[in-house]
This record gives sequence, C-alpha cells and structure tokens, in this order.
Amino acid sequence: MRVLLILPTAFVVLIGGQAWPAASQDAELRVDVTHRARSIQPGEVVRVTATFSRPVSAVRAAVFDRTVAFQPIGDRRTWEGLVGIDLDVDVREHALSIAGTAPDGATARTQYPLPIVTKAFATRRLTVAPEYVTPPDDVVERIQREAARTTKLFNTPTPVAHWRGGFLRPVPGEATSAFGRRSVFNGQARSPHSGADFRAGEGTPVQAPNSGTVVLAEDLYFSGNCVIIDHGLGLYSFFAHLSRIGVAEGDRVDPGDTIGDVGATGRVTGPHLHWTVRLNTARVDPLSLMAVLSDGDR
Repeated sequence: MRVLLILPTAFVVLIGGQAWPAASQDAELRVDVTHRARSIQPGEVVRVTATFSRPVSAVRAAVFDRTVAFQPIGDRRTWEGLVGIDLDVDVREHALSIAGTAPDGATARTQYPLPIVTKAFATRRLTVAPEYVTPPDDVVERIQREAARTTKLFNTPTPVAHWRGGFLRPVPGEATSAFGRRSVFNGQARSPHSGADFRAGEGTPVQAPNSGTVVLAEDLYFSGNCVIIDHGLGLYSFFAHLSRIGVAEGDRVDPGDTIGDVGATGRVTGPHLHWTVRLNTARVDPLSLMAVLSDGDR
C-alpha cells in the first residue's frame, strides 16, 4: 500500500513586503503550507493546501513556469491547488511560490520546496499494424491537425473547477500498463506512454471519473474513438480506443455517467481502456490523481 505524505512548512509572515517576527499581532497575515502526494516524482499529482491565519480574497501560485490555480474551502482561510509534475521536469528542487491577499491588502508569501526525485520507467515493446508506426503520406496532414487540436485544448484552461471530490475508476478492471513506460512499436522508439491502460473487455461501459464538459468526441488516427472531458482549471481526462462514443461535444457529464464503451480502435494490440490526464499541460498518472483525490473527499 502506498503512503500519502503530508509535510508541513514553517510560517511565513509578510505585510507590505516587510518580514515580521512570528510573535506578532493577530491582524498580521500568516500562511502554513502542506502537501499530499504518493511521491514527488515525474508524472505525479501533488495536492497542496495553504492555510492562512485569516480569510483571504485571492491566492496566486506558480511552479515550473506555470500558474497553479487554488480554490477556497469554507471560510476562505484554507485554499487548495493541484500541481502536475510533467515527465520532462528537471530532477532537482523546485519552489512553488504562493501569495495570499486579504481584503485589507495584507499579503503573505512563501516558497514551498518541491524536491523532484528521479523515477525509472520500464520499456514496453509492441507489434502493431505498420501504418501506425509509419503513417501513409495521405494521413500525415490529418495527424498534424488532430495533434494541434488536442494541444490547443490542453493549453486552454477553463477558469473554474467542474470536478468535486474524488475521481472514480472509469472501468472496474485494474491498470495493466504503467504510466510513463517507454514505448517501442515494431522496433522503433516512440513517445513515453502518457496514460494508464485498464483491463476491460470489448463493450464495457466507460464511466466519467468526475464532473466536466465534453470538449472532444470523435475518431482520431492514433487514438481511435476518443472522448476528452474538461474538468476545469486545466484538468483534462482523455479516453481512447473506444468501440462506441456515447456523448457529444458540449455535453455536461457527472461522475458515473457512461461516456462510451471499451474497444480496440486506433493503434492498439487488443481491447482495453486508455486514460490520459493532463494537468496544466503536464502529463500525469491517472492513478496518482485518484490517490490524492480519493472517494473519501466527496
């Protein structure tokens, strides 16, 4: 069983850009930061909680040259944000900058350390139809067009969160192919496996793992029949290789809604469900997302 870590950091007190000692007036704004994660490695999701000494009206945060959206909880003293560690992040200590501003203008700032640890990924070797390794000239433009469209989606975060609580497993089966595994198709190296594959027979219903809006529902060359759900705040679920698409672009889905059926369309060796997650464009493991946002959070 994996253990989720919750590590505290020291109080930081800044008002009007001036540092104050810890034993200062109650009116001063202080912040305490903790995180929850399986590990601090490439492909992981880190759930960060910032707790202020009194309510704040806004929180600004950034790491890896990306903005991290924080949401208020309850009386706006506590705020939470999700950090995605991409597969290509440099293995070193990074700093998550957090700044909270109270209604009276007081500001508390801190730099929360995220020491990234190396993770070794295995290699998988698969044999697929030749046209999925060296595509014919007449489909190259289609592949480029589809890649540009999905990239644009992932780079355009919705400014509000649609999801609530924990993320459901989309099918009953266990994950059978690890996230981040290096892929070799027909002897040729390709991009790392940027999702998780789940064991499931042809026609098994696929459930939405959480609330969101369908932003793509169509056949893509490599991924076959696909559904992409925008969960808000830069968090996206991408389901591939479906035998049937059960939703349309623009549909609103809730946790447990059927969005399609498992299949073997696109570049596959057999029926299964492929689930990719993007968090502020970072490629992260869906199992990590489920671990830090569990059913108990509902």
